Amino acid sequence: MAEASRTDLSDLMRKRRAQLGLTLRELASRCVDPQDPDAGSKWTHATLANLESKTIKAPDVSKLRALAKGLDLPLRLVQEAAGVQYFGIDTAWSDDGETRTLVHHYWELSPEDRAKVQAMIEVWGSMGRRDDAP
Repeated sequence: MAEASRTDLSDLMRKRRAQLGLTLRELASRCVDPQDPDAGSKWTHATLANLESKTIKAPDVSKLRALAKGLDLPLRLVQEAAGVQYFGIDTAWSDDGETRTLVHHYWELSPEDRAKVQAMIEVWGSMGRRDDAP
């Protein structure tokens, strides 16, 4: 199964934690869901260690928000990494970075099929921009 071999979220967390110079305990204390700060940290240092070693179940959106906050990263980056690692879902973006879609195993598609997906994204994106125009 392809999903089991991907480690995007684990790798993202490990790399960003090293960049920030944080211990697992320090990171855990920073991992507070910005939509529910009174709930406190959503992660323990032990669970973060397990995430780095790729041995936990998929975290829910509240935990992803908290992890994004703790790592000082945009939520979309953390969500995309989790989507790939746990569900085999890749994010494909329009050339202008304004439109995205989720595609199961996007990088396993042929180059021709990826080009078709990319063309659809460009069309969808341009339609939305026309709708927003005055």
